Amino acid sequence: MKIRDIIATLEDFAPLALQDGFDNAGLQIGLPDDADATGVLLSLDVTEPVLDEAISHGCNMVVSHHPLLFHPVKSISGKDYVERCIIKAIQNGITLYAAHTNLDNAPQGVNHRIAAMLQLGNIQWLAPKEGVDAGAGLVGNLPQPMPKAEFMEKVKTTFHVDCVRYNDWIGQTVSRVAVCGGAGAFLLPNAVAARADAFITGEIGYHRFFGHEEELLMLEIGHFESEQYTLEILSEIIHQAASHSDSTTSLPVIKTRLHTNPISYR
Repeated sequence: MKIRDIIATLEDFAPLALQDGFDNAGLQIGLPDDADATGVLLSLDVTEPVLDEAISHGCNMVVSHHPLLFHPVKSISGKDYVERCIIKAIQNGITLYAAHTNLDNAPQGVNHRIAAMLQLGNIQWLAPKEGVDAGAGLVGNLPQPMPKAEFMEKVKTTFHVDCVRYNDWIGQTVSRVAVCGGAGAFLLPNAVAARADAFITGEIGYHRFFGHEEELLMLEIGHFESEQYTLEILSEIIHQAASHSDSTTSLPVIKTRLHTNPISYR
């Protein structure tokens, strides 16, 4: 299977036009015009160990959620991990591709997977994009209303976290839930307007926790933790494309075994 065909499949599912204006999704490094894919490694982040893992598996493509090239690079001298990753990828002929906010905003993308893990029904976009079926964040209803404490335990179990950060919401029962993977604090007003009982996202920030005690339960579960199911989506997209490929050779699609979250807890 050609690398260009993998890219076309990813962009058919999550068109680059859906990405937010600040983002840099898409092809980051590589010349995919006629290159065959020897294997694809999936990771939330691109790090030097991730590239070493790709090399060890014979993969010449890494598809990540977070773009390696997000801020401008003015030199490539190896002074930080981004520049070292650029050098390592080019030296080893590895194509880097990122599906970021376009995958967040796409139908059946990151936020739909979060909603599915929580078994939300009757879901709607929190911030719809004009003229297309896409948007930022989702809001939906639990199968049955849950006591606040029970709901928080469900969130911890679903996302495999030992703790969450939350506000002192005066409510006692959660029925309507808003979600956004990653740094979703910007959608807090939308969650309030949508009359959500709870808002789950990866990052909120200290000062944003103030003033919503009468409105909704705010749950900050961690950026990495909120997006961990993204690799499942990417794997499904690429496997489906590979199954329809004319190639007789099976394409290895591997989820990284590395824990790339730079934040640790004790």
